[in-house]
Amino acid sequence: MNPMSHSPLLFVTGNKDKFAEAQQIMKRAGITIEQYHERPVEIQSKSLHEIARHSCQQALEQVQQPLFVEDAGMFIYHLNGFPGPYSSYVLKTLDNPGILKVMEGEKNRVAVFRSVIAYGEPNREIQLFEGETMGRISRRIRGTEWGFDPIFIPDEGDGSTYAELSKEIKNRISHRAKSLVKFVQWFLKYGPETT
Repeated sequence: MNPMSHSPLLFVTGNKDKFAEAQQIMKRAGITIEQYHERPVEIQSKSLHEIARHSCQQALEQVQQPLFVEDAGMFIYHLNGFPGPYSSYVLKTLDNPGILKVMEGEKNRVAVFRSVIAYGEPNREIQLFEGETMGRISRRIRGTEWGFDPIFIPDEGDGSTYAELSKEIKNRISHRAKSLVKFVQWFLKYGPETT
């Protein structure tokens, strides 16, 4: 199948930074994506899989064409996985200084970033793809990128936070990159047939 021979694939997200990351990764595989700004209402759940599946189903009902959504969260071990699926709400309320305050003096700073992509098309079962990156919470804000990037140090890097890494390196080791690579591999084999 030639991924360029059908309409651009829709990425349902209101987050321009998330879209830019995905666009760069998908472009390398020859897949064109477009941002669809109608973000479905997220259900409250402890499972990223449930949230992503529900959002995908909602978006499909509105759009009726192939699309994907992504849900991600940072899970801090010392805080029993908090903020996890509630990461975007916590970012808006506590933000990075609040997380660092909660973690003040704590030696166990292990955290994992997880990403779940849900892909759907009409009359077909929704497919899920997960990626994760282990790391730790920094002791101060380092870098100016979006989200929790300035306080998350991935184990696979050189001690830099996500925010201090070049886009090229982050797009190779991030949780989102890993879920997108799994999705791309599947999509190139099993994505929608050309019309």
